Amino acid sequence: MTRPPIHRWSVLLAVVACLSWAGSASAEEKSIYSPIILVDKDKGYIVVSSDSGVIGVEASEAAKPHLEKLPVSGMIDIVVEIRPGNAPLLKSWKLASGESACKVFDGKTCK
Repeated sequence: MTRPPIHRWSVLLAVVACLSWAGSASAEEKSIYSPIILVDKDKGYIVVSSDSGVIGVEASEAAKPHLEKLPVSGMIDIVVEIRPGNAPLLKSWKLASGESACKVFDGKTCK
């Protein structure tokens, strides 16, 4: 059964809103190993899961052009910057499983 796109966005926006409590006053990095739940290249977000639940992660400007190369349901190891009051910012990734032309993103380029 396919859910309408508006439902996905409702879930994503609720997740991003709940992230305001995450993080501290200074920037910190966190590593998340997770299946890729959703990739939205148009909005520049991916959705993954972590110990604290489902998380919407905003892609950096350098990462946005490469989001379309990420396979939904592939396993990914990402490093994010925790930003109080905002969604975590994607800094880098290593794709552990799934087909992709961008298995490793180092923050600047794909390999």
